[in-house]
Amino acid sequence: MPVTGEYEPSPAQWVRDQVEAYERSGGREANTLRDTGLPVVIVTTRGSRSGKVRKMALMRVEHGGQYALVASKGGAPEHPVWYHNLKAHPDEVAIQDGPEPFDVTVREVEGPEREAWWERAVAAFPPYAEYQEKTSRRIPLFVATRR
Repeated sequence: MPVTGEYEPSPAQWVRDQVEAYERSGGREANTLRDTGLPVVIVTTRGSRSGKVRKMALMRVEHGGQYALVASKGGAPEHPVWYHNLKAHPDEVAIQDGPEPFDVTVREVEGPEREAWWERAVAAFPPYAEYQEKTSRRIPLFVATRR
């Protein structure tokens, strides 16, 4: 079941613009992180407090049809807001990787599974390793599986 309800765009203009362009073009535009050339996906969640639909671009880390969602927040000391959305509503998440979004269920991973996904994430976006060094928190990693 798709994530439905009132959509509240990101407070950051560049995020709003990227999400709008990606969705409007079916992923043909705005499909990389700014000027890095590295691919992104659009992730839709339900707000943990507001209940509103939220959307953001995250780095594309895909393996075997599953996706890693890395809650790095650039190595900040606290988790990104969307981390709490995933924890509160793990079954109300969608990913758009191309023309059409699809529903996923997310789960936070630990142990050897986390380590394997962390390696994939760093291979896709090397700054993740630097972000982990910058912060004392262990950066959470979720795996999204198509429903």
